[in-house]
Formats: sequence, C-alpha cells, structure tokens
Amino acid sequence: MPRKPERDSGVPADGAPGPGGAGGEPDPRRWKALAVCLVAGFMTLLDVSIVNVALPSIRQGLAAPESDLQWVVSGYALAFGLFLVPAGRLGDARGRRAVFMAGLTLFTLASAACGLAQSSLWLVVARLVQGLAGGMVSPQISALIQQMFAGHERGRAFGMFGAVVGFSTAVGPLLGGLLIQAAGAEEGWRWVFYVNLPLGVVCLLLARRLLPDTPSAIRVRVRDLDPYGVLLLGTGVLALLLPFVQAQQWHGNAKWLLLVLAAGLLACFVKWESRCRPGGTQPLLNLGLFRFRSFSLGCLLILLYFAGFTSIFFITTLFLQNGRHYTALEAGLAITPFALGSGAAAALGGRLVTRLGRPLVVVGLVMVAVGLGATVLAVHLVPGRGVGWAIAAPLLLAGLGSGLVITPNQTLTLAEVPVPLAGSAGGTLQTGQRVGSAVGIAAVGSVFFARVTTEGWAGAYDDGLIVAVAFVVAALLVALADVAVGHRRAAGASRGPASPG
Repeated sequence: MPRKPERDSGVPADGAPGPGGAGGEPDPRRWKALAVCLVAGFMTLLDVSIVNVALPSIRQGLAAPESDLQWVVSGYALAFGLFLVPAGRLGDARGRRAVFMAGLTLFTLASAACGLAQSSLWLVVARLVQGLAGGMVSPQISALIQQMFAGHERGRAFGMFGAVVGFSTAVGPLLGGLLIQAAGAEEGWRWVFYVNLPLGVVCLLLARRLLPDTPSAIRVRVRDLDPYGVLLLGTGVLALLLPFVQAQQWHGNAKWLLLVLAAGLLACFVKWESRCRPGGTQPLLNLGLFRFRSFSLGCLLILLYFAGFTSIFFITTLFLQNGRHYTALEAGLAITPFALGSGAAAALGGRLVTRLGRPLVVVGLVMVAVGLGATVLAVHLVPGRGVGWAIAAPLLLAGLGSGLVITPNQTLTLAEVPVPLAGSAGGTLQTGQRVGSAVGIAAVGSVFFARVTTEGWAGAYDDGLIVAVAFVVAALLVALADVAVGHRRAAGASRGPASPG
C-alpha cells in the first residue's frame, strides 16, 4: 500500500519512490531532470539580487517614488516567502511536476509583465505575482530531488542545488549590470526581466518531458493550504511594512497606528495556527517546532540576519549609482566581493559546522558586523569615485562572514527536528528568511531615503548601514544566547549521574 505523503512537510518523506515507480530502478533521465530544476531555481533566486542594480534605471524610466522601489524588492521576497509552505503541500498532493510547471509558467509571464511595465504600480504588482510564482517553484525542486535520488546521489544533487543558490546570488548584480550596460540605462532595466523568458520557455518544454510524476499524489483540500493562515500572516507583515515603506509619502504620525494593527493580526495568526490539529486544518507554520530550542533560536537569528544583510545590496547600489555616479555594471562589480566571499565561505562553513557548532555562526556574524562597520569608514575616507575600490575589502570580509552564517545556521536549526517534520521545518525557515528580507528592506530603506535630502547620499548610506548592522548585532546576541544555553546544558549533563533528573 503506497505511503501517504507528509502533509505538513512540503517535501516527500525520505525514501519516497523514485520516478521509476515503487521499488523500481532510478530513472536514467534523473540528472537531466535535475538540470531543469537547477535552471528554474537559478531564475527564481537570481531575481532576488539582479533587480538591485536596476533600481536607479527603474526610478528614472518610470518616475518611480522611493516607496515603489522598496516594494519592487521587498514585495517579491514577501510573496515568495508566504507561498513556500502551501506550494510544497500542493505539489505533494497534486503532483510536483504539475505545480512546478504551473509556477514556472506564471513566473515567465510575470517576468514579461515586469519588462513591459508602463508605471511603477504595474511593476510592483507584477513583482508580487512573480514572487508568488517563485514560491511555487522553489519547494518543488527540493521535493523532486528527494523523489528522484537516494543515498550519496541525493547528497550530490543537494550539493549542486546549494552551489546554484550561492552562484545566483553572486552573479545577480554583475549580470544585471551587464544587461543594462548592453541595452542602455534608460530601457536596459527591462532586460533584467526579459532574460527570464527564453530560459522559462526552454525549462517548460524540458520539464514536460523529463520531470517525474508524483506517484503518491492525492486530492488536496483547500484547508490543507491554510488560506486563513496565509492571509493573516501576509496582512500582518504588510501592516508592519507599510508605515516604513510609505514614510516619505504619508505625512503625520497616524501611519504608525498600523504597527498596532500589525501586532493584532500577527497575534491572531499565532492563535489560529495553535488551533490547527492533526486531521483538521494543516497549519502554515507548525508551532510545535518552536519547542525545540535550536529551531526557535535559529529561526529568530536568520530572520534578523536576513533583515540586515539583504538590505545591504539595496542601499549600496543606490548609493553608488546615484551618489557616486557609477554605471549599473560598475555598481554590480563593486558588490561582487560580498557575494563571492559568501559563496566561498559557505562550503567551508558546511564542513566546519558539525565540529564547531553555533560558535562558528558567532564568528561569522562578528565578521559581518566588522566588515559593514569598515565599509562605513571607507565611505568617509574615500569620498570620490574610488569608493568602490575602498569598500571591496570590507565587503569581502562581510561576505566571508555571511558564508559562515547561513548554511551552518540551517544545519544547526534543523538538527533537533524529527525527520518526519524536516520538510515543514525547512519551509518555515525559508519563510522566515523571506519575511526578514522584506522587513529589513522596509526599515533600512525608510531610514536611507529619509536622510538623503538632508545628509546627502553618503550620510544616508551611513545611516542605512547602521540600521543593517543593528539587525546583524541583534542576530549575534541571539547566537550568543544559544551558545550560553548550550554550555549550561552541557555542564548540567556532565553532572547528570550525580543528580539524576
């Protein structure tokens, strides 16, 4: 009798049958199918970073206000994060190939809509749809890897997927700069989105031929997607973001009352999720996971860290292009050291984390904070166009630290989670990353744009980086608390035989 899929995971159970059928031989096309998945993953993750260097061109081409520029970036992250867990369940239930292709089709069409945008509102709405589509595609990739591979092959496949994640982040600003340089500053930003069209079409054609069906797919109930949970979390985070993003457009203090509304909506979300029971509505976030100390602290840490580090790309490209008159390509090259350092250190962090544990993450966070502080100093010491060279070493240091944070934290956060809940835990962790990105861009962006008119681009950049560093330091405090609790527990365990219980 076929085993039912884990309904709360978004990822099939370990040992799920491969495309050859239950007990059958592995599909010889699995590596080609993996290539299709990796290209799709590259596209959706590339759009997180590639758009940053296009923001000044978008501002000029569409006469976009600062708030809309923030929504172009944070709206994508928010929509992406909110749909990750429901889309994972939908893929388990309706078939991962079908959901993958539906999400990829929507992503490709939304990319075309972004490129054709005639107003900033049009672009923001298209980016929200694009983010939702990316959230549909992403969980299917990890689930398909679980389904198609086993043993050491699965490890290799996940390793390749991890490399694509790091590469897409590193190459995004540089590729965006090259596209804008080739197509011209006025309309070149449109090609940042058009580049997805040929890739999307080719992936769709190959996905139909190569991706396997889901043998255990069953009919999904709407309540299994937790629509009320998605609505409550989405509106709560939106109410939290609005007063920050619209700070320059909405005058007066009444807008801050939205923070009270946000707190109420998020409290209702927690209450709703806690009422979900086995056999009833499947929760968007399994609150039972937060009983595990490593998981709860790891999720809080990565939410705070993503709030800090993703906003760095946002304000750095604006500062370099508008404040120092860099081209999009020059700005992309200036940011590349951070991304390259992060990608290089991620592999090292993955090998060291089992031996060093949470202290490795502490070291990484300290490196990020020091690197960003040195970046602020470099901007002051080198006021002209040479600032790009001056910030290269500090950003490289921050990037190396970042590589010791993200991957090791994921390993540590999921370490205590039981295997049947691993998929749900992974989806929750990714949701926290995307929500953190949206919150950070809103908070850092609001400070940055508020200071531009009074302090100039360099002063605004300083203030924005200070807020970003504050988020990183908050993540560091969480990591230190985890280390302290771990030491106390280890000391208590060493005295355990003398004092049982």
